[in-house]
Amino acid sequence: MNSKLSLVCALACLFSIQLSAQKHSSTPPEVSPMPMKPQMTEIWEPEVPVVTPGEKLGDAPSDAIILFDGSNLDQWVSQKDNTKPAPWKIVDNDYFEVVPGTGGISTKMKFGDCQLHIEFSAPDKVEGESQGRGNSGVFLQNRYELQILDSYNNRTYRNGQAGSIYKDHAPLVNAMRSPLEWNTYDIIYRAPRFKKDGRLDSKATITVLHNGVLVQNHSVINGNTYYIGLHNYPSAHGDDVISLQDHGNKTQFRNIWLRKL
Repeated sequence: MNSKLSLVCALACLFSIQLSAQKHSSTPPEVSPMPMKPQMTEIWEPEVPVVTPGEKLGDAPSDAIILFDGSNLDQWVSQKDNTKPAPWKIVDNDYFEVVPGTGGISTKMKFGDCQLHIEFSAPDKVEGESQGRGNSGVFLQNRYELQILDSYNNRTYRNGQAGSIYKDHAPLVNAMRSPLEWNTYDIIYRAPRFKKDGRLDSKATITVLHNGVLVQNHSVINGNTYYIGLHNYPSAHGDDVISLQDHGNKTQFRNIWLRKL
């Protein structure tokens, strides 16, 4: 056998060995992925719960807790003594007003994450200026204040006007109506989270629409509201009451409802 023929035979033998090795290899051949179908990204269960919305904008939906509908203050108590009824005054079976000097009022129920709707107006007679005009506040979990103030043509510090997280975040804009008109807050609130050892895990956040205008866009609440000093989270807590502040002005409220989230 000449050398060329020997080389050809050797190459043929090597090629045969390689084919045999590939045939018996443990590595599986590449498989093309199954093509996606529309049904593969459809989620059917559990079905989304049905909630019937209010008949008109601002009306309570079917799953809301009614905190005030004009008829009574049964869902509220005195903040000075929660064994006593709320001392504020209902007017015309429509709204209630602060009775200055009696102290704030608080809900009987406690809440955490929630959607809250509340309507308010300054006293019909315009009196005072800056922080002395239509001043009150919504305290979420009895700690974190969303400011209520007559900020219509009324200059004050920006993180203390209507729509502010008091002394924390100024509102994006001033959407206040005149003193003879009603205002609405629609609030989406997420409570702070705490670790098992009591340390803060995540801060509270809040989104607020003032008269349908976004004034707080998922703002981070930096802690308990203080008139003096920096806000902080001094201790862990769970659900708590919602409070309305007596700041010495006859501020008025109506149509208050809440959805737990």
